[in-house]
Amino acid sequence: MSLNEVAVEQIDFLDPANIADPYPHFRALVAENQIHWNTSIGGWCFASYEDVTLCLRDPRFSADRIQPFVTHQGADASDQIKMLGDCLGLWMVFNDGAKHTHLRKLANKAFTRRAVAALTPRIGEIIDDQLDGLRGRDTFDFMADFSWLVPARVIAVMLGIPDDDLDRLKHWSDELASFVLASRIDPDKYNRAAASLAEMNDYFSRLIDERRAAPGEQIIDGLINAHDGEELLSLPELIASCVLLLFAGHETTAHFFSNGLRSLILHPAQMEKLRQHGDDASFVSNAGEEMLRWDGPAISTVRVLAEDVDWASSNGVVAMKKGQRVFAFNGAANHDPAMFPEPQNLDLTRENARRQISFGHGVHMCLGANLARVEGQIGFPKLLNRMRDISIADPAPEWLDTLLTRGVKHLHIKANVS
Repeated sequence: MSLNEVAVEQIDFLDPANIADPYPHFRALVAENQIHWNTSIGGWCFASYEDVTLCLRDPRFSADRIQPFVTHQGADASDQIKMLGDCLGLWMVFNDGAKHTHLRKLANKAFTRRAVAALTPRIGEIIDDQLDGLRGRDTFDFMADFSWLVPARVIAVMLGIPDDDLDRLKHWSDELASFVLASRIDPDKYNRAAASLAEMNDYFSRLIDERRAAPGEQIIDGLINAHDGEELLSLPELIASCVLLLFAGHETTAHFFSNGLRSLILHPAQMEKLRQHGDDASFVSNAGEEMLRWDGPAISTVRVLAEDVDWASSNGVVAMKKGQRVFAFNGAANHDPAMFPEPQNLDLTRENARRQISFGHGVHMCLGANLARVEGQIGFPKLLNRMRDISIADPAPEWLDTLLTRGVKHLHIKANVS
């Protein structure tokens, strides 16, 4: 069987084994450098760094995959599906053109580098607090006990959410993830996602009223006050922005921490380099970029064709039709040897590691990318400074059942924590 036959016809990206380790197939796709239709996922596959980045910059590839889904359900769509469409349709990540520009521009006025920098001392305190809770425990679930809680607590500070509310917000976010991240294993995911989204909307509506009555200096206050001339975020847009920040703000960074630590454990010499250079801000920054490249929190970015597109590929001009889905594989692009020589190697000194696209590319690049980077730059040196004899207790962790997010459900670690 030829490589072409394997890549074009036989790869089942939804096979649990391929979700656990998609990179051999990614390397095959990049080597072929062909755009092809994959029947297992029902979409076109883009894999090379050049094709993926061109796709993510091309306005013909729409970020709106919510309304097409709702429309596809037709007149029989449930009230829950319609509600999910109405609410998620206000997320900037699912909008194009002027609507995306409007939402992004106003959010940027609150989510500034200065606002993120002001959080730095608190981020350090949160990380130290979580590490304090791991002392004396030989084995722990790094995902549950650190990776999720650190970014969730940071987002809570930004949005003025009490720590006591994090558990229920985590529950709502997980239920919503089963819809947004396209989990295949939950037949009741639409009803549960809609119920959780309704509760999150109610929660943030009350929180916004409280902040308007007693404003502070957190990012949520900047969102409330953000305006472009006389144009403010509407209340539904403001609520949607808060839900998006909570959902996306902790999801991506949580997997950055867990995937990153796992990559270091699998490459002990690189872990020791980072431990030795933990005081070198430039080295730590580059190390974070390389960990994101090697096994980042995003496997693919889904786009929907807004019009018919003829795309030049090594297998000729590929005719793609309006309404078809495209999977731009960030994970494959990050392992393209044309951009990253010897991509299978984790090299924390890689000169162009910052070219990785785990946070996306183009106008839809993740709004919270800078915050995630700051959390990593503070977090990884602290982790390695306080953790010794680190190993993975479960060599075969369960990976999330989605082609969008790359992450484990649990990461059981053995370590001595000081």
